[in-house]
Amino acid sequence: MDGFKKFLLQGDLIKLAVAFIMGGAFATVVTATVTVIMDLIGKLGGTPDFSGWKPGGVHLGDWFTAVVAFVIMAAVVYFMIVKPYTAAKERYFPDPDPGETEIDILKQIRDSIAVR
Repeated sequence: MDGFKKFLLQGDLIKLAVAFIMGGAFATVVTATVTVIMDLIGKLGGTPDFSGWKPGGVHLGDWFTAVVAFVIMAAVVYFMIVKPYTAAKERYFPDPDPGETEIDILKQIRDSIAVR
């Protein structure tokens, strides 16, 4: 029973649960944003639902609608989440200068031994 308690209370499991919950909530926001953008596209050029489109009798409409929604979703995630997050991360938590690496130090030791 102790092993089971340890498993339940270890930090990785809690972090994973929080990530799934936040991911589900985030997916709802992204989906709603895509719906708004699809509605705006519909106002500009008609209904953005291509499910009735059947060129040559092949049902491509559902696939085309899914592709358009995917591209819009990818753009929403990139331009509204990834890009601002990356900019904020670089601004508030800049990468430290790398300084000397282990290889540089080993080369210095090698050179100092070779001089003797």
